[in-house]
Amino acid sequence: QVQLVESGGGLVQAGGSLRLSCAASGRSFGSYGMGWFRQAPGKERESVATISRGGGRTYYADSVKGRFTISRDNAKNTVYLQMNSLKPEDTAVYYCAATSGYGLEIPSGQYNYWGQGTQVTVFS
Repeated sequence: QVQLVESGGGLVQAGGSLRLSCAASGRSFGSYGMGWFRQAPGKERESVATISRGGGRTYYADSVKGRFTISRDNAKNTVYLQMNSLKPEDTAVYYCAATSGYGLEIPSGQYNYWGQGTQVTVFS
């Protein structure tokens, strides 16, 4: 069982930055692939970025590539999402999730555990 708690969301002006954190409970954090997802009002949930168990491989959605960076610290049981050059279209609830599956582009349905989400609002 893994419990995930996101933090770091908020209100930011376009062009600004935020850093999201996701703290995981349990001793097996390093055995899970991790991902950040987001869902805007009226839209489907989408994958933003994912990271392999050791942190050596990452995936980014085209919409955030070059602006967002996912990282993890297995010693601290935490995954991060650094978001730079934010745009109003980045406004959404951001969720972190853990998967026992393999692959950086697996469907969100294969993520076993989810956090409660943190709101990110970008205004112009």
